[in-house]
Amino acid sequence: MSNAVDVTGRFRKMPAEAGNPVTYTLAVGDDRVDLNDLLGQLVQIDFDGVIRCIHCDRVTKKSFNQGFCYPCFRKLAACDSCIMSPEKCHFHLGTCREPEWGETHCMVEHVVYLANSSGLKVGITRATQVPTRWIDQGAVAAIPMLRVASRYLAGLVEVACKSHVADRTNWRAMLKGDVPELDLAQERQRMLGLIEDDLAALREVHGEDSIRAVDESGLDLSYPVEVWPEKVKTHNLDKTSHVEGVLEGIKGQYLILDTGVINIRKFTGYEVRFRVQAE
Repeated sequence: MSNAVDVTGRFRKMPAEAGNPVTYTLAVGDDRVDLNDLLGQLVQIDFDGVIRCIHCDRVTKKSFNQGFCYPCFRKLAACDSCIMSPEKCHFHLGTCREPEWGETHCMVEHVVYLANSSGLKVGITRATQVPTRWIDQGAVAAIPMLRVASRYLAGLVEVACKSHVADRTNWRAMLKGDVPELDLAQERQRMLGLIEDDLAALREVHGEDSIRAVDESGLDLSYPVEVWPEKVKTHNLDKTSHVEGVLEGIKGQYLILDTGVINIRKFTGYEVRFRVQAE
């Protein structure tokens, strides 16, 4: 017999831990709910109409960049355009919105990796965010390819790779479990050969040790999914404040319900009531 769940608070990004399968926790305010234990149960989500900025806590009519109010979106380094396009980093120009934040988050070692989420893709992340970043993207496998000195340099390498491989996940295919098998170690060697000249040019400018090819092992990931949706229908709390359905799986930052999927990260900062009735 399952326990009842009835919690109220703001949605936050779902914490997850690698395992077989990945273990997910739903963060609602100060409460933490073990989601894997709720598979097969009817869950209910009610949005009360209030959105609070995850940085300054002010009420906002609209969430920007997954949880921020507009003033914070405009002033925080975490919301600058270079976060989505790291090759546009302007720290070296002295115009970073928050230099101390940049030192901590951007001017540190990053990993350029290959992942299989809906097919082969390239991505970057802080070294400390492996494998969290891979799980958030719903990758079934990922492998480090290069370790680089900064986010800016990782972005330049990613740009070179994008001439040969995608840098986005087809989230609908990812949620259908429609993922081809790939030999990522082999793909890594192929990609390094394709961008060899680009890497040489970057090392000449930034230093030989600024970009290091690695021979690290990859990671295979499985997710707690009982039923893959044939068609992906999305729930949107901005349009429908009440969502309910049987929890059939969790992958990436999505809950997969028998009535549709909901991207929890998209609704970060939304005040909700999350309920599961005891069986």
